[in-house]
This record gives sequence, structure tokens and C-alpha cells, in this order.
Amino acid sequence: MPVSLRRTLRDGREEAMVRITIDEQTLEVEPGSTVLMAAERLGIEIPTFCYLKRLPALASCRMCLVEIQGQRRLQPSCATAVADGMVVRTNTPLIDETRSSMLDMLLANHPLDCPVCDKGGECELQDMVMAYGPRESRFRDAKRVFHSEDIRLSPVIIMNVNRCIQCQRCVRMCEEVVGAVALGTVEKGMDTAVTGFEGSLASCDQCGNCVEVCPVGALMSFPYRYKARPWDLVETDTVCPHCGTGCQLTVGTRKGEFMRVRSKWEHGLNRETLCVRGRFGLDFIASRDRIKRPMIRRDGALVPVSWDEAGDTLRRRLAAVESKAAGGLASPRLPNEMLYQFQKLMRTVFRTNNIDCASRWSTPFDALRPLVTGFYTRAPLEEVIGNGCVFVVGGNVTDENPVTEYLLRDAARRRHTGLLMLSARPSRLDADARAVVRVTPDGEAAGLAAVVARLAATGRTGLGGLLADIGATASAPAPTTDGDGPDRLAAALLEGWSATVLVSVDLLRSPQARATLQQLSNLLQVLRTLGKAPAMQFLFDRANQMGAWDMGVLPGALPGLRGVADDAARTALGRAWGAEIPSEPGADFDAMLALCDKGRMGVLYIAGGDPLMAYPDRAFVKRALGAADLLIVQDTFLTDTTSLADVVLPAAGYGEESGTFTNNEGRIQKVCKFREPAFEARGNLAIFDFVAAARNQALRPSSQGEIFSEIARLVPTYEGMTEDGLGADGAFTKAVPATPAGEFFAPPPAPNPADRLMLVTGNCLFHNGYLSERSEILNTVADDPYVEMSMQDAARLGLSERDQVVVRSAQSKLTAQLRVNRHFPPGLVFVPENYRTLRLNSLMRRGEYPCPVEVEKAHAAFEIATAAGPRATSENSG
Repeated sequence: MPVSLRRTLRDGREEAMVRITIDEQTLEVEPGSTVLMAAERLGIEIPTFCYLKRLPALASCRMCLVEIQGQRRLQPSCATAVADGMVVRTNTPLIDETRSSMLDMLLANHPLDCPVCDKGGECELQDMVMAYGPRESRFRDAKRVFHSEDIRLSPVIIMNVNRCIQCQRCVRMCEEVVGAVALGTVEKGMDTAVTGFEGSLASCDQCGNCVEVCPVGALMSFPYRYKARPWDLVETDTVCPHCGTGCQLTVGTRKGEFMRVRSKWEHGLNRETLCVRGRFGLDFIASRDRIKRPMIRRDGALVPVSWDEAGDTLRRRLAAVESKAAGGLASPRLPNEMLYQFQKLMRTVFRTNNIDCASRWSTPFDALRPLVTGFYTRAPLEEVIGNGCVFVVGGNVTDENPVTEYLLRDAARRRHTGLLMLSARPSRLDADARAVVRVTPDGEAAGLAAVVARLAATGRTGLGGLLADIGATASAPAPTTDGDGPDRLAAALLEGWSATVLVSVDLLRSPQARATLQQLSNLLQVLRTLGKAPAMQFLFDRANQMGAWDMGVLPGALPGLRGVADDAARTALGRAWGAEIPSEPGADFDAMLALCDKGRMGVLYIAGGDPLMAYPDRAFVKRALGAADLLIVQDTFLTDTTSLADVVLPAAGYGEESGTFTNNEGRIQKVCKFREPAFEARGNLAIFDFVAAARNQALRPSSQGEIFSEIARLVPTYEGMTEDGLGADGAFTKAVPATPAGEFFAPPPAPNPADRLMLVTGNCLFHNGYLSERSEILNTVADDPYVEMSMQDAARLGLSERDQVVVRSAQSKLTAQLRVNRHFPPGLVFVPENYRTLRLNSLMRRGEYPCPVEVEKAHAAFEIATAAGPRATSENSG
């Protein structure tokens, strides 16, 4: 027999490949592969029920049995490892008879209610019976019945146990991938039934992944139930709008009406999984809060007008403020083409670099750029988290990027990746981590500095003098609470053969953002010096935040993340655009508000954002926006900010125009149109043309396809890309041209231990920003605002689970229901930013984060007064 090929592993070792013959076809496969995996490589179809690629083999359905030469019995191909020289057959008479018998047994107890089953037309059991089943059944006994009626497991999931074929895909998906452990089985043999354990459904993510993987109609989507058949649907492949993970999803519509979302098992980094927001939260597109017509402010009130009248008003108002400053804010939920065109509009028509893409935090570009140019890795997440260690810094992956959490859990459990965590808030991934450093709120920079000091002190040769360079000592204290210390985390990084750092964008909320980014730069430089080949990616909570940065929607950066002061880049873009670009960096959104407040802002143009709801210090934002000479708001839905606008322009929303998103990995993917814009809304690009025309100028090109081509020509990271070349899984953008490694930064002073409760915020699992709160389905799952704190703090304050509590700051107060979290560290209070009724930004002061607060039980009189009203209130209603 010829010598087997060898392959080189990621850590440099080599291993021999294994030769196997299946149905007289021979190939080389990696050791540890299964017969089923080898057959798939050859294009040989072997039927399965219980098998899923991302789950450990169960081998319970017996559909994938094969004959192996030299073995007396049929073997399950999903659980049989290949051996060198193995000879396999997949289609013998014995195999055919066995498969037919297995299907006959399943049908013996399966209710034949296909005409009313939601799975009809896409049921794996139907398909298997057609392909491999008996022509008639030998069973004549009465069918087993568990329940006479379907069981409503949750607001979004309904179960018919009688249809279950006991493959346990749902149970294993829930436990192994999602980590929720909300489903399980009872009884044995043919009496086995899937159920929600008592109390376990409280931990259910409501993600619907159990529905997705169920091969029959045992688990179904309640919102989609009895609405349509698969053959009635027009399906469109697109990208989820809810966070930066960039999950592929398929939207089904009937006669233009949204019906459901599903995922495709063979495409996207998510494959068959979605989170609750992606699967059930797209009905926000049908929200009743749509802006139906353009509006202008007349006699202090917004009144609907025609587009022509809105244009006349814009021309007159823009001419009146032409000599004053202008600024623009664009939402990172907009596609790349719209973001690129927006910054081009601001730079060429309004002649300003006062441009930003975030109203909830600042982006210190001088500290961000070395990370993006030196370490940010535009590669598949699954590949970069296959490294020896994955270090997650800040935020809460479970709530911000749920599907990313699934991939990290899989890496830790099946690929033995060392998962390391450093954050103020606990997450569900902590249970799978090798080291967890819990820092005080706003203590991430000091925590990172302590890890860097330990690495420098105990690392290999080549780090001599580094401690002096970074001004740190090995004994530098870290602002940790309970949990592991930086020593253990540093030791784990040293043990791993490589390292990936995942950085939550939540860190940018803090005034310490620059210091935190600097310490991340220190860490990555040290890891590189130690030979760990570090990779780095961001964890964004907005679908196109990376795209917004790449497109230059920043006051100090041009498209391609080239500095505004870069003469060559500015000249090249100016020549292509036919306009001179200002050379001085502009104002970020905070500085723009300050200009408004001082009466120095002529026009403020907001495309898709709601800063009055999102930016800290609501009273200041309201005053500043009201002080702008002309406030233009372009949006899909009515928001708090639109109520202050002088001109409101109704824009097409998600699914109503095509474009591209760039996700956390740097992967660019198509966002596809699947319905027409509602009412009198126009596409965002058309509105930019409309505004430019009001200044007697024109933007060229102005169509989505032409703009994509211009991006591919002028933005180095997107150079040479074509829309046709994106494919089902998108394509990876190129690395930003690297800059020389920067100097090491001295560690920041450790924050003083807080002697009071500190409030932090972010997304909760069931909502993303305020967009998802427009979803009626998600609101049936989680419509109650809440306050979360530790058991120790709750006991000290005499508070209990579900108490109505008042959270009070120096600015304002709010009232909501208490959740006691036994994993929370003392001193930390969390309130999700996703509930409009809370007016959470009223509590916060500009430039102060985390926010010091007091928490106390709401007075009984208040509880009685609000019992019939909203479940959460804010003193400042705005």
C-alpha cells in the first residue's frame, strides 16, 4: 500500500492521513474523521436523523448504518472512526432493509397529520420515507399518544410530543451549543419524550434553534404557525441586522408580507443557529411607528408635507445657515454603500469632517488605529478561535453576540481552546472558561495593565527592559473583585501556543476608552514578542459598525481608516470625488453637541440615529439638539429625536433596499431587499441625492451597485471586490496597510474602589438597541425592563427578586423590577439600554461612566399607583 500523505497541524506537528475506500472510491482523510464525514467528502449520501455536524455523535436513529469489511454487524457511520485501509459499503440489500425497517418503526407511532403539520413540505421524515421507506407498514397497533393537545412551551415555541422521533437533536442543541439546558427527556425506549424540565424554561433563550433542527413537526414556531406553507413563500437570503456577528438568515415572505426567518445549515458562520433576535425579531419592519410622509416644523409642530415641499423648505433653510458649521451622524445599522455616500455627502457638499457613527460612546481614533492596522484580523471567527487561547475582554458575549457565544463554547468544549475572560459583568461563558478575571466597573484598563505586567515579568527572553518601557511592575495591583487574578490569566496565555483577543465594543462607553485601547495594544505587542501570533477582532453590537469605520464615518478617518491628515489619501479621494476634502480632523458627536449648545451649529444631519434616547445626559442632548439652527432627521421610524427635528425624511428600512454589511470578522456580505419601501419612504441613497440637490449639488455615482464599485476602487481594504464575487458566505476584506508598532503605553492609575453602587448598561439577550423593541414577537418574550444586581447587595439593602426598585442618580431616577444575579460582583448594577420607557440616559451625566447610583425599594404607594400602568417608569420622560 502506498505511504499515506501527511498533514501539518497548527502547532507545527505532523500526522499521517488515513486511507479509506467507500463504495469502491478511495480517499485520504484526517485521523479521527468518521465514516460519514469521509462519505460526504466523496459526495456519497448517507441518510441521518440524529446527526448534526456541530454535535457529538449519538448514533441513536440507526439510519446511517453501513457495512464495514471484516465486521459482522452494521455500524453507525456517524460514530465510527475511520481506520487505515478500511473498506465500506453504503448501499447493500441488508442496509436497505434495515433502513426501511427503522422508518417503519418510526411511522408505527407517528401521527399521520401531515396536512395540518407546519413541517409539511420540508419534513425530513417525509423525505426519508419517500427515499428509503417501506411501501406499506407491518404495524397495526394503536398509535402511542402522549398528549391530546399541543403544548405551548414558551411565547414562541409550541410542541407536539406525539410527532417526536427521539433523535434528541433539540436537547443536545440546547445544552451543547446554546448552553441553556432548557430541554430534556423523560422515560425510556418508545416511551421517551422530550420535555421542558420544571423551572428550566426560565433559562430558555427562546432562540428557536430547537425548532430549526427538529426533523419533524414536534417543535414549531408559534408566531409562524398555520400562516403559510413552504411552497407559498418567496425566500430571500440576507444578513441579520441585530448585531455584528453577521449571521446568514433566510427571510420568507408571502405576497410581500413577512412570514418567518430560518437559517441554512450549509452557509454563514452561524450555519443552522440563530439567536432569538435573529429568528423572531425581524417583525420590527412592520412596526406601526413608520414615518409615512416627509414632515417639516411649522408653528412649533411637525406637519406632513409632500417631498417637493420638503425640498423647498430644505433649500431655504440650508441657504440661511450656509456660513455656519455642519455635522452629521449616521447609524452603524446602515449598509456600507449608504455610509460611504453619507460621509462623501458631508465632506463634499457640506465641506466638513464633523462626522460620526455612534451616539452612545466615542471612538478615540488615535488609540484605535494602531489596533486596526497592526492586529485586527480579517479572517473567519471559527479559524481565529481555534487558537490555543481566546481572551475575551469586556462586555457580555451572551447578551451582545449570542451566536458568537455558541462558537466560543464549541471551541472550549470540543476543540479544547483555552477560554479566558476579563470583564465587570459575568456571562454564561464563564462556566467554560479556564480563567475569569472580574474587574470593577471601568477597571478593564487597569486589569489589562496588570496582565501585561505579569506576562512581561514571567515571559521568555526578548522582554528584557519591557517592564521599564511600560512603566509597570510585576506586582502591579489589578482592580479585581471575586474570581481569578491576573496571574492565572497571564499563565494561561503563556501556556497557549497562540492567542486571540476578542474586544467588546462596550469598552468604548467609558471615558477610559483611550487608556483601555492603549493597554490592549500593549498586550498584543507583548504576545507578539512572546511568539503567540496574536489575532484580534472586535465584538460589535451593531450590524455594520466595522463597515462604518471602514467607510470613514469618523471625524479623523477617511474611507479605509486612513487619517484625514494623510495628504495622499485625501488628494486621491478628492480627485475621484471632484471636490477638496477638509484637512483638519472634525468633531465627534459629543463635540458636535457642544457646538449646538453654544449656538455654533448651522445644520446637524442625523441619518438613522436616536441620540436623544441613546446618548448620556438626556437633558443636555435635548437642549443641544434644540439649539441647532437646522436639525434634519432621516429615519424609518418615529423616534424621540424626530420629535425635535425641523425636517423629517422617511427612509427605507431593513429589507427595503439592498447593500452590504461588514461584520466583526471583516467579512462583507450582501444585505438583500425582500419588500418594497412602505408608504412614501425613499431609499437612503435617494434621500442623500435629495439633500445634495437642496444645496444645488449632485452626488455621483448614486446607485447602490455603482457605489459598491467605487468603494472597491478607492478603498484599499475593499480593493478589487465585486458583488458577484461575494457569494453565499460573503468575502473577506483586506488588512488595512500596517503602521509601525507603536510605543508601549504606561498603565493608567488603578481606579479607586467604589464605595457605592455603580451603574453600567448594554444590551440584554432579547433586545438590541431600541430597534428590536419594535418587534411585537420579542416583546411577548421580554417586555419587562429590569434592574440587575448581586445577591450580597440585594441582601444588604433588604431587597428581593421581583421587587419594584428605584434607581437614583444625581441626574434623575427610574423604577423597574429587580433581578438578583448570584454571579454578579458586589457594587455592580446593570440596567439594559433597550427599553424606551426607562429613559435610561436621563440618569447618566455626560462624560461620566459608570454612573454612581443608589437603589432602594419603591414605596408601596408608588407600586399601587403604577400597578395598572407601565411596568417601568422614569422621572424624566423627555
